[in-house]
Amino acid sequence: MFRVRDRLKAFVKNRWLVFVASMWVQSCAGIGYLFGSISPVIKSAMGYNQRQIAILGVAKDLGDSIGFIAGSLCDVLPIWGILFIGAVQNFVGYGLVWLIVTGTLDLPLWVMCIAIFVGTNGETYFNTGALVSCVQNFPKSRGPVVGILKGFAGLSGAILTQIYTMINASSQSALIFMIAVGPTMVVIALMFIIRPVGGHKQVRPFDGSSFVYIYSVCLLLAAYLMGVLLLEDLIGLSQSLVMIFTIVLFVILLLPIMIPVWLTFSSSIGVPSEESLLTGDDKSEAGNVNEVILSEVEDEKPEGVELLPDAERQMRMAQLQAKLFQAAAEGAVRVRRKKGPRRGEDFTLLQALRKADFWLIFVSLVLASGSGLTVIDNLGQMCQSMGYSNTQVFVSMISIWNFLGRVGGGYFSEVVIRNYAYPRPVTMAFVQVIMAMGLFYYAMGWPAAIYIVTILIGLGYGAHWAIVPAAISELFGLKGFGALYNFLTLASPVGSLIFSGVIASGIYDYEAEKQASTSLKLPMITRGYNDDDDSLSCDGTICYSITCAIMSSLCIIAVILSSIVVYRTKTVYKQLYGKS
Repeated sequence: MFRVRDRLKAFVKNRWLVFVASMWVQSCAGIGYLFGSISPVIKSAMGYNQRQIAILGVAKDLGDSIGFIAGSLCDVLPIWGILFIGAVQNFVGYGLVWLIVTGTLDLPLWVMCIAIFVGTNGETYFNTGALVSCVQNFPKSRGPVVGILKGFAGLSGAILTQIYTMINASSQSALIFMIAVGPTMVVIALMFIIRPVGGHKQVRPFDGSSFVYIYSVCLLLAAYLMGVLLLEDLIGLSQSLVMIFTIVLFVILLLPIMIPVWLTFSSSIGVPSEESLLTGDDKSEAGNVNEVILSEVEDEKPEGVELLPDAERQMRMAQLQAKLFQAAAEGAVRVRRKKGPRRGEDFTLLQALRKADFWLIFVSLVLASGSGLTVIDNLGQMCQSMGYSNTQVFVSMISIWNFLGRVGGGYFSEVVIRNYAYPRPVTMAFVQVIMAMGLFYYAMGWPAAIYIVTILIGLGYGAHWAIVPAAISELFGLKGFGALYNFLTLASPVGSLIFSGVIASGIYDYEAEKQASTSLKLPMITRGYNDDDDSLSCDGTICYSITCAIMSSLCIIAVILSSIVVYRTKTVYKQLYGKS
């Protein structure tokens, strides 16, 4: 009896159980990615034009990204309190949106904006609670952990869409009701499980195999959802088959629970060991004096030394360092100590805001992530302009590729730093090149453009949110990670505010008005809009091709900024991950 009780206590405190519960929360936490599905519903029900829909999109992006309060409350409230606040906001915000869309309440656009902001802002509490808990529980596996968690957030759009398809509601507004109720119930059910449990003391030699199992489940889930979506789109499925497929989806989502169950109740499991935060942390205290002297060497090195061959330059620098050591020991020189933490140590948000690397990453995110979010928010209208009526298929597809980008971004960025000790932001520059290619392809109006942009933007945008949080925790530490992460999430709405709220919507409305004015000269049967509907619609690739061309150029600028970060942080990553 006592043994069973002890096993249950160990099960509840197992870091893998926290990780799996966080995956389940994240699988319904990416509500903002469903905006491409609900925006056409809001547009038709409320009679909004594209600029008004873009304003709602910006309100959604701001709610999804302003997480200062969530990050700050992490130091005051327990994780369950953070998750509960997010659940309440989600229910109240999207519940109000549903009441407005169904006509129960007659409220103006600005109230709709506030409701969407409040509802989507609940995501920041879900993300903060899950990420902070799991990064602390898995300090040496930040890339895979962040990638998988953010991946499930990106996949939530496809998961919720499949559940909505199973429900087979007669009204499209039921999707908004499901968004208000479903995630709230899941989060409240799991909020007491997700918390730091001293995971760095639960290291086992086969943790790598556990991550391989999780990755396998992720790939199975993505492939399964993609297959179901293709079947639904190409041949159509009966309601009974849709229900069976959805039940199988739930079974796949439950598969990861096997890891904590096996670790807790298997008699062959050994005693766990403890791991440090990073390899470089063990060296930081002993290396403080050396780093101070090295900073003096940089100041005192003679002109032209950088032009010498590597061997000779290292010899000259070593000689100068030895002289400085001797002079400092004799009191002949006073060594100036650098104020504040160095990269790789713990920063507060204010300290990080004074660093060029932090702002380079932020601006790079504004340009690239903002472009990706603009495509995600406008995907419903992009599909309609290309003549596709079932926009939910593409919204689900971009969620799946978003998921794969996050999982893959976390995995491959970890390979880069572990095997080559190369800065993690180099993978960010690589995915920004992929995004630029996808946007350029759509801008040129080449065949199957909507499929190409869905895949490449999904991959590239998703990878950003696996790479950046891990890189920030490495360069600026874990102590202020919640505040640092939530500040960087502002990059997406800042970019979307400009690219979607101004550029994309302005060009779309201009082209729609031009097409409407042309159709007025034609017979009534050939007009491109409905006289009973005040909202104008645009047809053809021209609606978004100019916008995509602009954003493709901005992604190239983001590549340059990310490359500068790579150059500036080489020494930091060699210290953290270099093999002795």
